[in-house]
Amino acid sequence: MGYIVRYAAAAAVILAAVPASAAWEPSKPVEIVVAAGAGGASDQMARMMQAAIQKNNLMKQPMVVSLKGGASGAEALMYMKSSDGDANKVLIAYSLIYMLPLSAKIPFNWRDLTPVSVIALDQFVLWDNSTGPKSVKEFIAAAKAAGSPFKMGGTGSKREDHVLTVFMEQKTGAKFSYLPYKSGGEAATQLVGGHTESNVNNPSENLEVWRAGQVRALCVFDKERISYKTKVTETQSWNDIPTCKEEGVDVQYLMLRAMFLPGKVTPEQQAFYVDLFHKVTQTPEYKDYMEKQALKPIFLTGKDMVQFLEEDDKLNASLMNEAGFVAK
Repeated sequence: MGYIVRYAAAAAVILAAVPASAAWEPSKPVEIVVAAGAGGASDQMARMMQAAIQKNNLMKQPMVVSLKGGASGAEALMYMKSSDGDANKVLIAYSLIYMLPLSAKIPFNWRDLTPVSVIALDQFVLWDNSTGPKSVKEFIAAAKAAGSPFKMGGTGSKREDHVLTVFMEQKTGAKFSYLPYKSGGEAATQLVGGHTESNVNNPSENLEVWRAGQVRALCVFDKERISYKTKVTETQSWNDIPTCKEEGVDVQYLMLRAMFLPGKVTPEQQAFYVDLFHKVTQTPEYKDYMEKQALKPIFLTGKDMVQFLEEDDKLNASLMNEAGFVAK
């Protein structure tokens, strides 16, 4: 799949405001802030970026991964909000930036931060244990026939995984007991251990247990299949997983992955990070990671990024309202 790139024009606009002599760069280690626990998708992506930047000498200062997943990620958002003007902190953000202020009424708005770039989109997959039902149809039938609701694992409460679970209930009539975990890694472990019947992890979070034959990928929540066709397990590529719509469950959702600086940074500082993360997307480490983790490629900056965020924000607000997750 080709990259969706709006880099050159946006970068030119940002850089036009920067005097040629004022090539700002960090003078101390840069903290990449993750709004989740260890082992989840955001943590994995942050560590890939850390390695890509170091290996390819893209920045003189080191990048340090800082996990701030407390209060379902609110810790990271409030940390960034309170760091106005500090260009040595960069947030790896996801759809949490829209959802958490609605569900938990925290005083945060993504517009208070400085957008840098949208770097990827996540597709989500319905997974069950490899000893469980072999198809979506069988899974839904088993869930409906169960004496108590099937346990669905996910990351956090009233967020992407939880919203997907509610929509599955609405579309299928099956009932699920949603169990929130600190990370996708923990949700994967609980599924393998038989403590849940299913989860809706994104591909990267269940990659290793899928490869080990411990879980089964039932369907992907998107209008199109995952594009990557290289075999991941002995018999399947990501592209072999049908869409949920193909399997009779018309539920679709894509999750944002984007980089933000705190508010009140300078145009020079913003321009440095736009350039840095564009360079990251050109590295072998990034391209390999995108395929291995089955992420949907995209790169947006400047006005294109803001327009994307505004539209994505409206969509997520609509989904949250429909699921009944907006705090009164």
